[in-house]
Order: sequence, then structure tokens, then C-alpha cells
Amino acid sequence: MRADAARNLDAVLQTGARLLADDPGVSVAAIAGAAGVDRRTVYRRFPNRDALLCAVFQAKLDAIDDVLAQCRMAEAPVGVVLHRLVEGAVDVARRYPVGHEQMGCSSTAVERHLAHRDNVETFLHRAADEGLIRADLPDGMAWLLLHGVVDLVAHQYPDLDSGRAADLAVDVLLGGIGRN
Repeated sequence: MRADAARNLDAVLQTGARLLADDPGVSVAAIAGAAGVDRRTVYRRFPNRDALLCAVFQAKLDAIDDVLAQCRMAEAPVGVVLHRLVEGAVDVARRYPVGHEQMGCSSTAVERHLAHRDNVETFLHRAADEGLIRADLPDGMAWLLLHGVVDLVAHQYPDLDSGRAADLAVDVLLGGIGRN
């Protein structure tokens, strides 16, 4: 793919993610206009809005694959993994703000999302076994808290760069908001 075509595709996917997160019924023409490309360019690549939505999710899932791979979740120290995971997740959440609840395009996309969650939950069990997080939480609670804190800092505090957002998220996740 030519460099300009790759840039256009990336712009369409990221713009599509942002606009679809705000309005699931947004038109392809509106996405194309906001991305700075002609709608015919988008339609050449994606025959309809659903195909574009699927491509947005595939791009988000690919970005999450990269984050999980870079974290070295099974071998790196748990504190390092947690920070890398949160920093990467914040970045992905900002680039592709569509939620998994909108992901109805394919069973493989849903399976990939669930596999990501399983990988993170496996890491969180490791973090509990090594004493970084509490081991007495109900099943799934650590993941839900992690997901919620990432979503919060990613979208409610956009002025924080990903590193500072991760610092804050990890600190709040591990220490809570109470006074010591």
C-alpha cells in the first residue's frame, strides 16, 4: 500500500472510531469528510458502513495485540507489565474509542476481544499471586476495575499524555482514593 493510501486508511479508521463512538448511526460520508477524504475513496475500500465498522474493530484489535505483545505479560515484572499495559491501553482507547459492545461485525472479532480479556485476566491472576494486587477479589473484578480506570483516564483526561495517564491510573488502581 502506498504511503498516502495507508495514511488515508488510518485517518478513516481513527476518525470512524471517534465518530462511531459518538454516534453509532453516523454516515460514511460524514466519516469521510471528517477524515479529509472523498467518500468514494472510503466506498472503494469499504462497501458499506458495517464493513467500515468491522475494519475499525479489526484495527483496534490489532493495536491491542501489539500492546499485549510489547508488555511481555508472562515474563516481565508485574509492575512493569501493569504500567505498560495501561499506557498502551490508554493510547488504543484514545485512537479507537468505540466500545466492544458495538462489536457485532464478526464472531472472530468477538473471539479476539474475549481472548484479549482472558490474557489480561491471566496476567492479573499472576499479579495477585505475586502480591501486587489483592487476591480476594471476586472473579473478573480486577479486570473490570482496570478496564474502567483505563477508560476513565483515556477519555475524561485527554490532556494527560499516555504515560502520565498510566501513572495516575496505576496509582489509583493499586492505592485507591483513600488516605493511607
